[in-house]
Amino acid sequence: MEALTPLYEVNEALVAMGAEKLNLCMQCGMCAGSCPWRIVDGPFNIRRLIRMAQLGVEGYESDDILYGCTTCNKCVLKCPRGVTIIDVVRAMRAMIAETGAIPSVLRTATGSVHSNGNPWSEPREKRTAWMQGLDVPVFGEGTEYFLFVCCTSAYDVRSQNIAKSMVKVLSAAGVSFGVIGEEENCCSESVRKMGDETLFANTAEKNIKLFKEKGVKKIIATSPHCYTTFTKEYPDLGGEFEVVHYTQLLARLLEEGKLKLSKTLDKKVTYHDPCYLGRHNDIYDEPRALISAVTGGNLVEMKRIRKESLCCGAGGGRLWMETKPEWRFSDLRIHEACETGAPILATACPYCISMLEDSRKTVNKEDEIEIKDISELIAEAL
Repeated sequence: MEALTPLYEVNEALVAMGAEKLNLCMQCGMCAGSCPWRIVDGPFNIRRLIRMAQLGVEGYESDDILYGCTTCNKCVLKCPRGVTIIDVVRAMRAMIAETGAIPSVLRTATGSVHSNGNPWSEPREKRTAWMQGLDVPVFGEGTEYFLFVCCTSAYDVRSQNIAKSMVKVLSAAGVSFGVIGEEENCCSESVRKMGDETLFANTAEKNIKLFKEKGVKKIIATSPHCYTTFTKEYPDLGGEFEVVHYTQLLARLLEEGKLKLSKTLDKKVTYHDPCYLGRHNDIYDEPRALISAVTGGNLVEMKRIRKESLCCGAGGGRLWMETKPEWRFSDLRIHEACETGAPILATACPYCISMLEDSRKTVNKEDEIEIKDISELIAEAL
C-alpha cells in the first residue's frame, strides 16, 4: 500500500485542482468513441488519459497526449456518469504548468498574454489597428453594449473583417455600442485550457476591474470562446455581466425588424457549428436563422451538425499548436462542406475561421468554397 501512496497523491491533487468528478469514471469508453481523434486515428486517447489520471501514472505530458484534447465537449455530453472530462484535462495541464513544462509554443502564447494582453505576440497598442478608417464608438456613459472583440479578430488580418463587419451591422441596426480599446486584455479562456490557472485568474480580474470601472453592464462577444468564459467563469471571480453572442443579438434584432436586409445572397450556404457555440452553450438555432434570412432559405446542412458537429481542432490551445496534415479535423470538414455543393461555408467563431481557411488551402479547395463568418454575410446583405 505504501508504494501506491505517491499515485494516490497525484489523484488527490488533480481532484483538488478542479477534477472533482475524475473518480466517477468507470472506463466505459463512451468518451473515446465520441472523440474526433478517433476519426483521424490520432495518438490522443481520452479514456487512456483519464485512466492515467485516476491511477496517478506519469507519462501523459507529451504534446499529442495531454495537449491533444481540443475541449470540444463531445465526450462530456456523451458521458453516462456526468464526468466533466474537460475539467480533468484542465487540472492535469495545470499540474504540468506549475512545473513550467507546458509546450514551448503555448509558453509563447501565455507569455504574450502576460506581457501584451494578447496571445499573438503583438504589442498592446495594435489591439485597435483593425479600427483604422472606421468610425467605431468608444464605450462611455450611456452606452448600452460593450463590444468585446476577440484577440484573434483584433490581430489576425483575416479575422479582422469579423470585427469590421460587426461595427457595420450594429451601426446599421441602431445598436448603442462601443469598444474600450488598448486597455482590454484577452478573455483568457484558452489560457485556462492550456493550464495556466494563475495567469487566467489575474487576467480575468484585470478585465473585470476594467469593465466595472467603465460601467459595463452588457457585453457583445464576437467569439464563442469569450462568450463561454464571460458567462461561465468570470462570475466566479465577481464578473457578473449580461453577455450575448453576436448571433443571438442579431437574430433577435432581425426578428424585431430592427435589423433590415436590403438583399439576399443568391448562393447556397452550409454552416459549421463551432464547439463553443453549440456543444458548450446550446446555441444552434440563431446562426441558422441568420443564414436562412440572408440567403432566402438557401441553407444546406452537412452530415455532422449541431451536437454531432466535427470540431475544427482549434480549442484547448491547439490554435497555437502544429497539427500533422493527416490529423487535421478541419481538412475533413472542408470535404464535408464541399459535398453539399454550397459555394460558401459559414461559421460564427474566429478560431474556426482560421482553421477552415488554412484547410481550404491545404486540400486545394480555394476555387470551390469560400469561408465566411455570419457577420460578414449579414454585412454584405445590408
